[in-house]
Amino acid sequence: MATYGFTDKVKITVKAGNGGDGMNSFKAYKGKPACGPDGGDGGDGGDVIFLGDANMHDLLSFRFTAKYFAGDGGRGGTNQCFGKRGEDVVIKVPCGTLVRDAESGKILSDVYEDGEKVVLLRGGRGGKGNVRFTTARRHAPNFAQRGVEVKPHALILEMKVIADVGLVGFPNVGKSTLLSKISAAKPKIADYHFTTLSPNLGVAEYYENRFIVADIPGLIEGASAGAGLGHDFLRHIERTRMICHVVDISGCEGRDPLADFEIINDELASYSDTLAALPQIVALNKCDLAGAEENIEKFRRRYGKQYKILPLCAFRREGTEALLREISALLSTLPPAERIPTDEFAFEEADNTQFEIFRDENGAFVVVGGLVDMLCRNVVLNNHDSMNYFQRVLKLRGVFRELEKMGCAAGDTVVVGEVEFEYV
Repeated sequence: MATYGFTDKVKITVKAGNGGDGMNSFKAYKGKPACGPDGGDGGDGGDVIFLGDANMHDLLSFRFTAKYFAGDGGRGGTNQCFGKRGEDVVIKVPCGTLVRDAESGKILSDVYEDGEKVVLLRGGRGGKGNVRFTTARRHAPNFAQRGVEVKPHALILEMKVIADVGLVGFPNVGKSTLLSKISAAKPKIADYHFTTLSPNLGVAEYYENRFIVADIPGLIEGASAGAGLGHDFLRHIERTRMICHVVDISGCEGRDPLADFEIINDELASYSDTLAALPQIVALNKCDLAGAEENIEKFRRRYGKQYKILPLCAFRREGTEALLREISALLSTLPPAERIPTDEFAFEEADNTQFEIFRDENGAFVVVGGLVDMLCRNVVLNNHDSMNYFQRVLKLRGVFRELEKMGCAAGDTVVVGEVEFEYV
């Protein structure tokens, strides 16, 4: 049986609903078979909506369902009745989820708060019914407009944990133990490296002040370049307001605490200037073990003027009260966490004036582009009025002029969408 771990980055495909087609119909009474047009408009397609959900803690559910399509609008009805609007698709995501365009990588939205709704894609407009095409000269239009079709889009969902304090440090220095002692969180704790394989969150309190603490796993030398688990989880520190750097000051595993401290700070700086600028408090853990006192003095001599340094023994809860006091005091001076700004981006929509012409292998002149897509929606091939409109648009938009520049002569075949005709 397959097992899945913590998932904080996924790729999905979304699509808003297509607009419903307009209705082409005429009133009919007994003895009067054609009493005028009465076709209604098609319904708009459903939207793609993202919803922040505080009860979700990762993106695991998206591993099993990767396509989210909204409902299409219904076709217009007789008696000028509108078609039914397509159903929206609501995609629940954890708070702190970035939505990116998969192709460009640009940030489209930051779903930050619980209950926040973000309409990312609008459904296609419904087509007009034939009653909408009546004019003083055209009393019985025998055509209707098709609904707007929309394309699917690939998105990247990237979760960034929202926390006030990020616990960082080498594996097995006691971050999870510290989190379990200062909050109600119950992370897995064991005496081996990489026990923690996903960020753990806990709510800590110091008198009336409450703040969220995140235990960030996987940081080793080379983390910013992808070593260990660091590259996957460094992104979760970017939202924190400050860092609590946990150091195994005893050096019980044969490591140099000062060197470890410098390595982690170098990795933070290599990953992001934002991380390097975050305020830090240093928690010197395991100070009850042999060799800790000597290392504490070394650490104070080198970094005492630069950082607030607090010795503690997380396992025995010694020094945790002082740590909470210092964290609470520092947080009171810092601005609240902010949303990550979105990029200027709009999904491509067809330009109704744009067209291109090329010759296929049979020598026919093929017209493509947004202008053609618009004509395909509006033109009914077996209707005289509609075909007159079709030819008038081609002339006004300069299609005929461009065909002649390319050498199109009388008798040559021209293809515009579903229409194929001999040029005259």
